[in-house]
Amino acid sequence: MLRFMPVGDSQTIGSAGEHTWRYRMWQHLRTSYGRPFAVVGPRETLYDKATDAPTSYEYADPDFPRSHLAGWGEGWLHMAPLIGEAVRTCRADVLLVALGLIDLGFYTNAEQTAENVRRFVEEARAANPRVRMVALPVIPNSRALEDPDFAAEVTAFNELLAKAVADLDEPRSPFLLASPPPSYDINLDTYDGTHPNASGEHKIAEAFAEAMHQGWGLGGEYDG
Repeated sequence: MLRFMPVGDSQTIGSAGEHTWRYRMWQHLRTSYGRPFAVVGPRETLYDKATDAPTSYEYADPDFPRSHLAGWGEGWLHMAPLIGEAVRTCRADVLLVALGLIDLGFYTNAEQTAENVRRFVEEARAANPRVRMVALPVIPNSRALEDPDFAAEVTAFNELLAKAVADLDEPRSPFLLASPPPSYDINLDTYDGTHPNASGEHKIAEAFAEAMHQGWGLGGEYDG
């Protein structure tokens, strides 16, 4: 049985009242994978904007496996030290990783963020030498439209991420780079220029689903 672990920042944890792309991915795997699977991770909550803390269980549909490793305001910098223990204790087989925007926005530049990608992979493989990983490039948000320097960092990091994936991919622990959703529009697919609404959730889930289907023959084409 494959165990999938979503790893990410605010776009992955989601906030109170949302479905999240994790839910959309679970729905897709239920209809396309055809085998037993689990969604795992050491956390279950959504972010509660009222309390400014990850304490909410108010999912739009609570009846799905809510486990994850995601945090509002957390990036590669924060997840690299945590991923080994999370993979080990949750026995994760596949990591679906959407990180980087918060790193570039507040903590590290493109080169430093790419180094944390490599540390993340090293720690994950130390816990499970056969772990599979899919990474989603950073989707530029509204800040990238207004701040040319930030936009340049996003572009630079995505190029470095592609290089890291190519360098670190190996047969026993494959590493895939998902394609950014080609039709993703921050004016239509987010509710605030950063965080996905329902259509954005579907497009992020589709990016991961298509990468696994095309790269590993896992599941099928996304039909969300």
